[in-house]
Amino acid sequence: MKPRFFHNDPIDMAPYGGTGSQYSVEAVLTHLAPRLTPERWAKIQKVVAGRTCDVTGVLENIYDRGNTSAVMRSAEAMGFQNIHIIEPGEKFKEANRVTAGADKWLDVAKFRETPSAIQALRERGYRILATHLDAKAKPLEEEDLTRPIAIVFGNEKDGISPEMQAMADQTVILPMRGFVQSYNISVAAAIAFQTISSARSRAGLGGSLSADEQRLLQAHYVLRTLDNPFEILRRLAP
Repeated sequence: MKPRFFHNDPIDMAPYGGTGSQYSVEAVLTHLAPRLTPERWAKIQKVVAGRTCDVTGVLENIYDRGNTSAVMRSAEAMGFQNIHIIEPGEKFKEANRVTAGADKWLDVAKFRETPSAIQALRERGYRILATHLDAKAKPLEEEDLTRPIAIVFGNEKDGISPEMQAMADQTVILPMRGFVQSYNISVAAAIAFQTISSARSRAGLGGSLSADEQRLLQAHYVLRTLDNPFEILRRLAP
């Protein structure tokens, strides 16, 4: 099974302005972490301790970038580290709304087609739950939400694709007691993430990263916090 955690040591510095360069986790933490305020470093440690890659949101062909941003913000707030985005290539609606920095702290995997995304999720051991009302759909809370879960949200107009409906392990529905037939996608994601997070909390599950993974993520968060981190490292650890 492939790891659900995306990072490796040494760290590829391309996203941080150092294409072709790598630095070890220890080099990053030794030279850059002391440049943070004690409060910021403590916050990074606390957030990383609660992070998990055992739950991931999957966004399939979302039209409105504002909805994508809102889902990512909810995922980050719940401590879910990874997001998978399926963008077949259509023209998307741009939004003025922003993620309030959520995308800075998440790891995003992008795909052009649904089958390749599903294959990648299965290789990482996720059970794929797609939000969709059909004959076999079950309430989300009836699933075992303590196991690795990929929860899929579909297009605002049509929902999930026929491919996703056929290939997902289970279709699930969220509680609704009114006349409307569906939630806005950002609301649906927030409800689903909270339901999953609550089930994990009741089972005593929180952060699931190993000690080495936590150190790796701490290093990436330090790099994402500082301006021009590669230039600083190049001066301090040539």
